[in-house]
Amino acid sequence: MSDTNGLMKPDRPVGIVGYGAYVPRYRIPATEIAKMWKGGEGGVPIKEKSVNGLDEDVVTMSIEAARNAMLRAGINPQEIRAVWVGSESHPYAVKPTSTIVAEAIGAVPNTQAADWEFACKAGTEAMQAAIGFVGSGMAHYALSIGMDTAQGRPGDALEYTAAAGGAAMLIGPAAEAVAIINGSYSFVTDTPDFWRRAKAQYPSHGDRFTGEPAYFAHVSGAAEMIMGALGRQPSDYTWAVFHQPNAKFPRRAAQQLGFTPEQINPGLLSPRIGNTYAGSTMIGLTAVLDIAQPGDRILIVSYGSGAGSDAFDFEVTERLAEVRDRATKTETYISRRTEIDYATYTRFRDKLKL
Repeated sequence: MSDTNGLMKPDRPVGIVGYGAYVPRYRIPATEIAKMWKGGEGGVPIKEKSVNGLDEDVVTMSIEAARNAMLRAGINPQEIRAVWVGSESHPYAVKPTSTIVAEAIGAVPNTQAADWEFACKAGTEAMQAAIGFVGSGMAHYALSIGMDTAQGRPGDALEYTAAAGGAAMLIGPAAEAVAIINGSYSFVTDTPDFWRRAKAQYPSHGDRFTGEPAYFAHVSGAAEMIMGALGRQPSDYTWAVFHQPNAKFPRRAAQQLGFTPEQINPGLLSPRIGNTYAGSTMIGLTAVLDIAQPGDRILIVSYGSGAGSDAFDFEVTERLAEVRDRATKTETYISRRTEIDYATYTRFRDKLKL
């Protein structure tokens, strides 16, 4: 159901009943990339980024995150009526990621499966659809995943931040939720700040257009609209998570909107693992859920180039404390790291074409 002000609320109360993250262990320091392309001179936008190994892709990482979500939810996978995976780096051009994930977690055959694409908001786009699917009564549970692998043209600015990882959110009835969804809002325009043509190996970006009128206009627009529709202000939230293509953008957006560093820092993971694209905002939410307390209110705002933002208002329930220790926490994945050099990164990401 959508109000005249654009706020979207399901017909029946729903929430997150299980959540899970996954971050591969490999890390390449930003200084290692700078050494290769800039002779080590100049600043770097983040400390380091996560890189998927030779045996990891969007499918395998989605399965890991989904299993963590299911462990926390404690449900039979046969009850999941939708498995949706949002990503910019699906391993197949023609063959869904979602069917492989659904098979691996035991959700087949009585389920719906689909792959989602909307740049970095593909994961929250899938989550919004899952809210509608469950909220309409068409399904008891729906699984939405945002996951990506490290992409970026060698030497390009994106190579410093484009990382690997993401998160899964299992949406279900509010009575079983760890965080109830009070509403969502989407803000979309045709702003082509970032794109990749079919068969192009790497994405391109509009440089100076990436901040304005792209990221800041959409993130601020979505945040202001959902807070206005719900009668909230920044001080009403315990935590806030904004899409994090780098370390500067989410901090600036938070400051402009009136949020404090204390509200955003638990979910600000990009300085440590980079921009996980479709999983960026969702994995930030998992980090917050790992420490949140009952009654905490959380605002998250994603961003996807092309362009659009999805905003969500959550309220944490008593059940969160009961289930979060059932699966690996996000901080554990981030702390578990193996540093690699540029040569290993090049091999892992198949950057040498023969």
